[in-house]
Parts: sequence; C-alpha cells; structure tokens
Amino acid sequence: MFKRFATVAMTAAALVLVTPAAHAQRDPAYQQARTQGLIGEKPDGYLGFVSSPSPAIRALVDDINIKRKAAYTSSAANAGSTVEQFAFTTGCRLILQTSPGEKYQTPGGQWVTRDSGPPTRDPRCP
Repeated sequence: MFKRFATVAMTAAALVLVTPAAHAQRDPAYQQARTQGLIGEKPDGYLGFVSSPSPAIRALVDDINIKRKAAYTSSAANAGSTVEQFAFTTGCRLILQTSPGEKYQTPGGQWVTRDSGPPTRDPRCP
C-alpha cells in the first residue's frame, strides 16, 4: 500500500510540473485571483472559491479544474491508482507549494491564508 501511495505521490509531483493546467495557471487573471485571495487550493486537488466568484473567475477556475481532472484521470491509470487518490495526493503537493499570502483549504474545510510556516495539511499527505 505504501509503495503504491509513494508511486502516486511521485507521479503527482511530476504532474504538477507538466499538466496542461499548469500553463493556464500562468494566466495573469489566475495569478491575480490567487494573489487577491479569491481562489485557493483544496485538499482534493482542485481549486476552490474562497468567496463568491465573478463569472470570469468561475469560468477560469472551472477550466483549470476540468484540465486537472483530465490529467488526474490519465495519470492515475498509469500509477495504478484511482482518480480520487491521485487528485488527493496532488492536492497535498499543491497546498505545500502555496506561497505566503495565498489561500488554501484546511482538512477541516476552513479557508486560511498561508503564512511563513508550513501549511496545515491532511495527516495522510505524503
């Protein structure tokens, strides 16, 4: 079980670097929404809305999440994992990669702003 989880974790780390959604995330509107605290990373591997989004932000996040799900689906099969397991492991990594000042969702569902310390992550995260 641990070996499979480690494989999923390594593959998820690689996915974060090569997914098509990573290119979309370089969009200035995406960066601005993150910086303003309107959106953030969720433990399930998807972006979430910290507050009620504008139609443009909703469309941007929906597009990124659709691309993430497609990448998770493809990579999960290669890793011998479920899409949910793969997305969760990637979510662990994405939350760890948040910068101070950015929002993320804790395992309890609260939106918090990352400070200079480590983020609060699910204890099952690798």
